[in-house]
Amino acid sequence: MSIRYKTIKDLSSMIQKRDISHLEIVKETFSLIESNSDLNAFITLNKDSAIKNAMSLDNERNESVLSGIPIAQKDLFCTKDLRTTCGSNMLSNFIPPYSATVITNLERAGCISIGKTNMDEFAMGSSNETSFYGNVINPWGKNLVPGGSSGGSASAVSSGIVPAATGTDTGGSIRQPASLCGITGLKPTYGRISRWGMIAFASSLDQAGPMARTAEDCAILLNEMCSHDLKDTTSLNEPIPDFTEDLDKPIKGMKIGIVKEFDLSKLDSDVVQVFEDSKKHYESLGAEFVEISLPNISLSVPTYYVVAPAECSSNLSRFDGVKFGTRCDDPKNLEDLYIRTRSEGFGDEVKRRILIGSYVLSAGFYDAYYKKAQQVRRLIKNDFDGAFSKVDVIMSPTTRGTAFEAGSKGSDPIQMYLEDLFTIPANLAGLPALSLPNGFVNKKPIGLQLIGNFLEESKMLQFAHNFQKTSDFHLKTPHGEDIS
Repeated sequence: MSIRYKTIKDLSSMIQKRDISHLEIVKETFSLIESNSDLNAFITLNKDSAIKNAMSLDNERNESVLSGIPIAQKDLFCTKDLRTTCGSNMLSNFIPPYSATVITNLERAGCISIGKTNMDEFAMGSSNETSFYGNVINPWGKNLVPGGSSGGSASAVSSGIVPAATGTDTGGSIRQPASLCGITGLKPTYGRISRWGMIAFASSLDQAGPMARTAEDCAILLNEMCSHDLKDTTSLNEPIPDFTEDLDKPIKGMKIGIVKEFDLSKLDSDVVQVFEDSKKHYESLGAEFVEISLPNISLSVPTYYVVAPAECSSNLSRFDGVKFGTRCDDPKNLEDLYIRTRSEGFGDEVKRRILIGSYVLSAGFYDAYYKKAQQVRRLIKNDFDGAFSKVDVIMSPTTRGTAFEAGSKGSDPIQMYLEDLFTIPANLAGLPALSLPNGFVNKKPIGLQLIGNFLEESKMLQFAHNFQKTSDFHLKTPHGEDIS
């Protein structure tokens, strides 16, 4: 019996019934990685340790639903004694002495870390074309990008190699690749999941989250990923619910907000039709639609591309060739060491964002750009607060379209940045949001975005699960199989 395309719940049931062993699951997973190596979804594998852990689990009885579940880890989470590169030449030789809290939490629950997934360099990208280790391929087409920056994780789940993976979302880096690869991806409330041991891009925006086939699997993972962590000063000390508890509750009479400022007329008509079909689907489940206004939402993208590069320029200043990571050969002096190490170690997109960030933080421009962007960010958050007094969730397309061809937008950074048009606002406001498959355009998957109120992941997951119980988009695979 193949494990390919099995959900976490499916695999857990097979394990508990002794239909399959932990070791058999792990061995098949590595076989699937090998047979799908053309996707370039992984940078570093964890084979010896994974096999050892599987054998250990086979010798004990563990009732945890995540016991023995293979999971792929995005390569910006530190993993003890396992290379962590962030998709960059700068960290090509970095082996952390500790693991990120997220990794520790999942492994403590029984998950088996299979390896580290490919990603846009330092999580900066929307197509997974900026990795030092080469482009990731979307399983739905060899010429298609998987989205970024968590493209390797999305590709690995979409192709059925693993049932789940970790990702991070700074401006849409979980939800956008989830949409383009036809899976479910969730960004929790900022602070729900510890960022300790997660290599920072933009500290006030970065958030880890689960990627899986279904909302139910994301809820199962979220139960274990969340924790209050004293090592992370941004970690929320709030009660953590059982995110699976309300999944099956009906949504009849609950309200979904539609943002009037989102002009869908500029999107492809087929994309709009898929969105309208999703509205009808939710209406059939008893949900009510309410038009809401987010007056400052049009400022989200320019605000983000001031705040994120500013924080990036500060966070990446530590990579200078002195203490760890790549160092240039035979520097003439300290200044030469800094300049050449950073020139050789960083790719073009990272350099672009560092330069932008350094500019907006400079003495002559701080007030004009960075300070103003933070003020606008507060206005956007206030708009969301007002909207959630009227609705339970907010709904929009996840992306402007389906997966595009590799190389088609790399020469135009602005067009690439606009790929995150619908996802960025939730990051600026620190709100939970997810993407779930809701249809196809020209045989390529596309996602539906749900945004929840602060700490209301459970309600958001409830809406997603109700949709997936009565649809089959999440059951379609790139290889033509229907896993229903």
